[in-house]
Amino acid sequence: MIQEFKDFINKGNVVDLAVAVVLGAAFGAVVTSFVDNVLMQIVALIFGEPDFSNVKITISDTPIYIGTFLTALISFLFIALAVFFVVKAYNAMKRPVEEDEAGPSEIDLLTEIRDSLANR
Repeated sequence: MIQEFKDFINKGNVVDLAVAVVLGAAFGAVVTSFVDNVLMQIVALIFGEPDFSNVKITISDTPIYIGTFLTALISFLFIALAVFFVVKAYNAMKRPVEEDEAGPSEIDLLTEIRDSLANR
């Protein structure tokens, strides 16, 4: 049983997962900081405050704090937008370089090979 546990720990998947969790947490902190310290400050320039936690509706002497919800919603949208742009950039870098269209196609190359073999 100890050997099985050692084998499990030494598999690459566990190490990859651990690295992904650590990097994900660090990336989450960066994105949250970007949203809170940059994007929400732009909201503050437009609306006067970086959050809307003071916005409330009072019904029958009961305050309903819709501003807190609005702040969370705007933060979520900004975080989703930031992650979207990071993933979009990552996918663009990951995309293989397209072949030069001036070169012969696979069909042309196969035709040449066939003709060459037929001429032998």
